[in-house]
Amino acid sequence: MKTARTATLIALAALACQQDQEQQESPPALPSLIRDSAGIRITENPRPPEGSRLPWRIGPEPEVSIGELEGEEPYMLHEVGSIARLSDGRIVVANRGSSEVRMFDASGDHLVSWGGSGEGPGEFMSLSHVAPWPGDSIVAWYSPGLGISVFDSEGNYGRSFALRSGVAESWRQPRPIDVRADGTILSINDPEDADTAVVDIWDADGALYASMGTHPHREVIVTTDERGYNELDLPAYGRELVTGQWGDLVVASHTTRYEIRAFRDDGTLARIVRREHVPRATTEADREAYIESELARIEEMLARAASLPGLEGMEIRAHLSSFRGEQGRELFGATPLAATFPAFSTILSDASGNLWVREYDFPREERPAPLWTVFDPEGRVLGFIETPEGLRIGQIGEDYMLGHYQDELEVEYVQVWALERSGR
Repeated sequence: MKTARTATLIALAALACQQDQEQQESPPALPSLIRDSAGIRITENPRPPEGSRLPWRIGPEPEVSIGELEGEEPYMLHEVGSIARLSDGRIVVANRGSSEVRMFDASGDHLVSWGGSGEGPGEFMSLSHVAPWPGDSIVAWYSPGLGISVFDSEGNYGRSFALRSGVAESWRQPRPIDVRADGTILSINDPEDADTAVVDIWDADGALYASMGTHPHREVIVTTDERGYNELDLPAYGRELVTGQWGDLVVASHTTRYEIRAFRDDGTLARIVRREHVPRATTEADREAYIESELARIEEMLARAASLPGLEGMEIRAHLSSFRGEQGRELFGATPLAATFPAFSTILSDASGNLWVREYDFPREERPAPLWTVFDPEGRVLGFIETPEGLRIGQIGEDYMLGHYQDELEVEYVQVWALERSGR
C-alpha cells in the first residue's frame, strides 16, 4: 500500500518527467525585436535554427480523402482549383475540368454538384475559384469576364455580379483572388505586359471598397539586341509580388527580400515583418536545371494535348513541338537568369491568425517535404514546420489542413489532415 508521501513523490516525479519532455519538444523562444514607427509595427526576427521544427504534429495520413481513379463521377476529380472547408465541416471543391462546384460532407461523401459549362444563370464557362461567403453562402468566380456568382449553402443560385472597374479589356480587369471574412473581395490587377500590380478590395456588389495601391510585381530584365533595341525579358527564377490575407490585414510583399508587408483596409501600411535571410545567387548550373525543367514541362503539355481532337488540337501540338529538342534548349537557354533567388515562395494565414511563409525550393535541391516558417499574429517567428509532400494546402484550420494532392497516376485528391498544435 502506497503512503501519502510515496504517492506525492511519484506524482512530483511524473510531473518533472513531463516538464522535461515538454522542454525537449518545445524549441527555445526566438528573440524578436518589435518597434513602432509612424504607426507601423516593425518586427525583426532571426531565422530558426537549421534542422529545428515546431513541436506541432500533422497526422501520418489523411483523415479524409476524396478522389478515385475509377468510380462514381463526383469522386473523379479533374483540374481541382480552389477548395474550402465550411464551418460545419462540409468541403466544397472547384472542379475546373467540368466547371462544377462539388460539395462533400465532413466524411468525404458526395452531397451535391452544381454549375457546369454554360452561360446560363449559375453556370460557368471556365470555373476558377470557390470560397465561403458570409451567411452560410458560397461564391464562385469564373471566366470570361471574371464574373462572380453567389449560391446558398445547398448550391441554389442567387445572383451574379462583376467587379466594376471601368476597364473594358478582359485581360486588364482586376482578378478576384480571395474572399475576406466580412464578405469583401480581394483582387489583383496584373496584366502580363506590366511589371507592377494593383491590389484592391471590393464590396459585395462589386464596387471598389479600398485600394492597397500599386506594387512592384514581375521582375524584368532589360537587354539590348544587335540592332540596339531594348528587349524586356522575364528571367528564370524571377522574383514577384505575393498577396493574401493575414487576419483582417492584406499582405502585398515582393519576394526580393524576406519582408512581409501587411496593409489595413484603408490602404495604409500596418505591419512589416522581417526574417533573417541571406540572398542566394544563381549559377550556370541553375540555368541548366531551368532548361531541363522547361523541356520536361513541354513534354508534359504535349502528353496532355495528345487527346485534343480536330484542327485546334493539331495546332496546339504543332506549337508545343516547336519548343522541343535543340530548338527548345536554345530558346530556354537564352532566358536571362535572375541575379538571386526569391527570398520566399507563398503565404497562408491559419484560423489562429498565424502566418505561414513557405521556404523557396531551390533547383537541384529536393526537400523531403515543403518547409514553412510560422509567425504568430504579432509577427514573431515561432519556428519551422514541414507539411506532407505533394500536398498543395488550401486552408489551415485550428486542428486540420485541407489540401489537394495528385499521385503518380495523375489521380487527384482533396484531403483533410489532422493538425495538433502541441507545445504551446
